Amino acid sequence: QVQLVESGGGLVQAGGSLRLSCAASGMIFSSHTMGWYRRAPRKQRDMVAGITSGGATNYADLVKGRFTISRDNAKNTVYLQMNSLKPEDTAVYYCAARPPWSVTNYWGQGTQVTVSS
Repeated sequence: QVQLVESGGGLVQAGGSLRLSCAASGMIFSSHTMGWYRRAPRKQRDMVAGITSGGATNYADLVKGRFTISRDNAKNTVYLQMNSLKPEDTAVYYCAARPPWSVTNYWGQGTQVTVSS
C-alpha cells in the first residue's frame, strides 16, 4: 500500500530554515503529483506547495519566495525547503500524493514545525 513518511520537522527560531522530506513507497512515485499541506492550531488544512510529475510547481501566496518544493524521483522523495520562517508558519505539515487517475490524495502522518518568535 502507499506509504508517505515525513521527516525534518522541529523547533526553529523566526528567520531560520528547515527542510522537510517525504519518502514515498508502494506507488509509482514519478507519475504522482506531490504536495505539502499544513494545519495550524484551530485552522483547516491548507495547501502549501505542489509539484507535478513534470516538475511544475505552485505555491500558496503566504509562502511564495520563502518555500521551495522539489522532488527526486530516483529517491522517491519530495522536499520542502522552508526559509525565512515566521511564527505563523507553525503547523503540522503533511505530505500528499495524488495519482494521475484520481482527485483523492494519499496522506502522510504529518510532522510538526514550530517557529518561535
